[in-house]
Amino acid sequence: MATWKPDPSFYPSPRMAAKAPAETLAYVAMFDPTRSRPDGLAVVDVDPASPTYANIVGQLAMPHAGDELHHFGWNACSSCLCPNAPHPHMERRYLVVPGLRSSRIYIVDTKPDPRKPQIVKVIEPDTLAERTGYTRPHTVHCGPGGIFVTALGNAEGKGPGGIALLDPQSFEPLGQWEVDRGSQHFAYDGWWHLGHDTLVTSEWGTPDMFEEGLVPDILLGSRYGRRLHFWDMTQRKHVQEIDFGEEHQLVFELRPAHDPTKAYGFVNCVISLKDLSSSIWVWYREGNHWAVRKIIEIPAEPADPAQLPPMLQSFSAVPPLVTDIDLSMDDRFLYVSCWATGDMLQYDVSDPFAPKLTGKVRIGGIVSRASHPGAGNGALNGGPQMVEVSRDGRRVYFTNSLYGAVDPQFYPEGLDGWMVKLDAGPDGGIEFDPRFFLAWPEGHRPHQIRLQGGDCSSDSYCYP
Repeated sequence: MATWKPDPSFYPSPRMAAKAPAETLAYVAMFDPTRSRPDGLAVVDVDPASPTYANIVGQLAMPHAGDELHHFGWNACSSCLCPNAPHPHMERRYLVVPGLRSSRIYIVDTKPDPRKPQIVKVIEPDTLAERTGYTRPHTVHCGPGGIFVTALGNAEGKGPGGIALLDPQSFEPLGQWEVDRGSQHFAYDGWWHLGHDTLVTSEWGTPDMFEEGLVPDILLGSRYGRRLHFWDMTQRKHVQEIDFGEEHQLVFELRPAHDPTKAYGFVNCVISLKDLSSSIWVWYREGNHWAVRKIIEIPAEPADPAQLPPMLQSFSAVPPLVTDIDLSMDDRFLYVSCWATGDMLQYDVSDPFAPKLTGKVRIGGIVSRASHPGAGNGALNGGPQMVEVSRDGRRVYFTNSLYGAVDPQFYPEGLDGWMVKLDAGPDGGIEFDPRFFLAWPEGHRPHQIRLQGGDCSSDSYCYP
């Protein structure tokens, strides 16, 4: 008689996940900003012992052009081991890959050959809209009872955005997750504290507010998202909203603590209208409600207007534009991408209210154009953007494109894609791996990275 065993890449606790074998492949979403060629998934060799290390070793082209592949995720992960929604015999096998512009969702099988992923199902935009009421799928998380997909628009491409739920086995859209959305209108990211039965969502805007790029009037009028929303996860009801205030715009990436006993997490605010700074905030339980506190402020850097894109010339400064963050599995190190200045920052957040800067590298940047030891010392553009951390916390990967319509607003000369890797010390400190500079093939730009077997922003755990 065969014995059923959970997928070996599922772990009951983050502590055990951190001891997992090192990843050997990474999957990277790539898109054509001209929307004339199909987007695709690239398979990158990240095994330092391999002869094809730091090279693309497989590609999957999508059947249509113009999807704008952006964020994507696994069909199943360690939350399958939770006692409240057990699915222990699921397999981390399929990637759920949405087109942010087309609203089409691809289900991609990474087996039998992980270097040759194949499309096995396509959810068409009209099916998604009819069954869930949503369009512009953005973030994918495998969670208790299903696959959660945050979506930025309603069926008409306006608001409200929210969360669509997909069946974890058939991948059919089940419907809208929210039972009572309260004051929530804008959507962006969504993640949770399983140990506290709480889901958190953040905000960008509706599709008409960003699909042709950031709109200065909307930004300066403080009309983009600036709130966090907290939900009762079981009852699917909105319970609290926190407004960061008119000065703050674009409250984006949610990184809750991996330890399910900890009721806090980190979120980035892309820009302050007061001084162009970026900031990192921690949300936490205070008595019987949620509160936030700003813990890191990263200032803009003065610059010669002649070196700046038209959008920034009147400010004579480069904002950091913190566009992504990631938290190591042990909840100790927070990585912060400064897309416009070119910095990747590492903070020790062992005490989430007293972060300490422990590492910094610079690559690209609007003014600095900093190079990489593996890039022949040529000037690079773009900057640290989508960041992913290995489960053991020793390797950090990132790419340099933000969003097709926004890239040329800050890098008007055209953005040349690349992917790099940092080595991280066990007690802090980061440095470039000189062997890992992947100049992206022309015609596409790289975006989100997923690591084979899991990474620090794809799994949630039910045991400490």
